[in-house]
Amino acid sequence: MTAALLTLDALGVRIDDPGSRDLVESVSLELQPGERLGVIGESGSGKSLTALAILGLLAHPLTARGSAVLATPGGPVDTVTAPQRRLDAVRGSVVSAVFQEPLASLDPLMRIGQQIEWPLRRHLGLRGDALKRGVLDALADVQLPNPERIARSYIHEISGGQRQRVAIAIALAASPQLLIADEPTTALDVTVQAGVLDLLRREVDDRGMSLIFISHDLPVVADITDRILVMRHGRQVELAPTARLLTAPDDAYTRTLVAASRQLDDFLPAETGRGRGDAA
Repeated sequence: MTAALLTLDALGVRIDDPGSRDLVESVSLELQPGERLGVIGESGSGKSLTALAILGLLAHPLTARGSAVLATPGGPVDTVTAPQRRLDAVRGSVVSAVFQEPLASLDPLMRIGQQIEWPLRRHLGLRGDALKRGVLDALADVQLPNPERIARSYIHEISGGQRQRVAIAIALAASPQLLIADEPTTALDVTVQAGVLDLLRREVDDRGMSLIFISHDLPVVADITDRILVMRHGRQVELAPTARLLTAPDDAYTRTLVAASRQLDDFLPAETGRGRGDAA
């Protein structure tokens, strides 16, 4: 069997305040190379905290427990205990992330091309003409029109869908093995959302990457993933192949999510496509 790319063993998140308590408890799973995992659950279920723990991005007063081990060319790295220098080396090159709101993750004071240059310099060592070509190739890969113009632009000069494509371009610039997409389409309208989802699906397939796709929208998660992890109140409720979870869920909460999703579909006009549509 292929060695896991990511292994979570009793991964948890605790808040160290006067009423210290666990916000995420004992998430355990293995993610295989090329596998697409969905993480579903209501707001406050611990989805994003789990992602931040995997990335080693928790800030005081939050602390991670257990382990989150990435298989890297330089050997296994536990992002819960690894020193900052090691985390800086694997973030972007082995694991990368796209978050919900690109306005919060992109720098408004830097031109877009400069922001894409950073991972290309840091992880691939590109300089000069090779760096310029790398920036334009990264923008073209996410199907942005006129990459030269986009590279010269600031984020306030492009649309919301284009900003999210820029965020994806930065995340994929150094060809990581794992992409974590945390609610990457929630802030977009349905047509733009469909285009971004199709882009993510195509990029993951073409690059042979693994994907962790986090959302509260079960139909969207089901459309893009191989397995689904269901979370509630910071706990791992169920983990199963997508088709089986949708047709024969074990847990009562999962059954409620599946039933609610089917009821919602009855009220959606057919042209919304539920995850399909034109690029934005």
